[in-house]
Amino acid sequence: MTVTSPAKSKMTGLRAPSEVGIFTVLILVVVILCIMSPSFRTFSNALSLLLNGAVIAFLTLGQMLVLLTGGIDLSAGATVALTGVAAAMAMAYGAPWWVGVIVALALGLLVGAVNGFIIHYGRVPAFIATFAMMGVASAIPMVLTNAASLTVVDGAFSVIGQGKILSVPVPVVLLGVAACIVAVALARTKFGVHVYAMGGSAPAARLAGINIGRNIVTVYALSGFFAAIGGLILTSRLMVGYPSAGLGNELFYSIAGAVVGGVSLFGGVGTVGGAMIGAVLIATVTNGLNVLNVNSYWQSFVIGIIILAGVFYDTNRARLRGIPLAKRLYALTRRGSSSDA
Repeated sequence: MTVTSPAKSKMTGLRAPSEVGIFTVLILVVVILCIMSPSFRTFSNALSLLLNGAVIAFLTLGQMLVLLTGGIDLSAGATVALTGVAAAMAMAYGAPWWVGVIVALALGLLVGAVNGFIIHYGRVPAFIATFAMMGVASAIPMVLTNAASLTVVDGAFSVIGQGKILSVPVPVVLLGVAACIVAVALARTKFGVHVYAMGGSAPAARLAGINIGRNIVTVYALSGFFAAIGGLILTSRLMVGYPSAGLGNELFYSIAGAVVGGVSLFGGVGTVGGAMIGAVLIATVTNGLNVLNVNSYWQSFVIGIIILAGVFYDTNRARLRGIPLAKRLYALTRRGSSSDA
């Protein structure tokens, strides 16, 4: 009988964090873009990347929580528009800027909570419920403003999107705080255990006594809350409330960032670190393509390919894990030759 020493077993048990792979890809993308375009490595472009990336990352953070439970939130982009216009309207009616912030955040929480309530208690599939909410949330600001933009007159509001703390943009600071809180909540609290358990097996989680309904409503409410922060950042940066803000590729990018960052579409797998790296990767790719003057249609094509690759890996995660690349290629060639025969 072979006996393995404790020291050796510890050495063999060491594994690199799951985020190492996507972080390596991010570094390679940054290096390639720096070589291809001198404009990409300028300070002004880096600042623009951080600010745009913060909005995508906030949406990704909320999307990650929903995906961990096996759901999806298609209303996140529309919530950005709704909450941004709500804040601008509150200030237009004479409310101080902080009241506009509270209104936007409360509205984001409400939209998300309604999504969660409909999904769990109404037994409506998440895709349908949030798709319908996307239509409602995108229409309301258009109706209220007659599709016109609203200028924000309170200059103090600009601190959210344009301010800095020790030379670090406020949106980046807010994102760092939010990501740390969510990471600790998922790793150290019952809420985190319940979220992963629900994504792993909802029936088993229910039998274990987990309150499925309360947790579903909570994760969707948090998704709406983080989308509202994204709406506040966009509105504050431009000092204008746009009814169409967030209705472009933001939703597309948030899902891409989460999936590429290792969050499973089937629930129960994923980390905050991976999702944030994925969001930064998506923001970097889009920023780099803009700097290189690549047509916007090609940008969607590239992001679509990235999502497809992430979903393919997610779907075949168990089968591909631990199999060397050479063996995978050999299996594919063998399969092709046998089919030809």
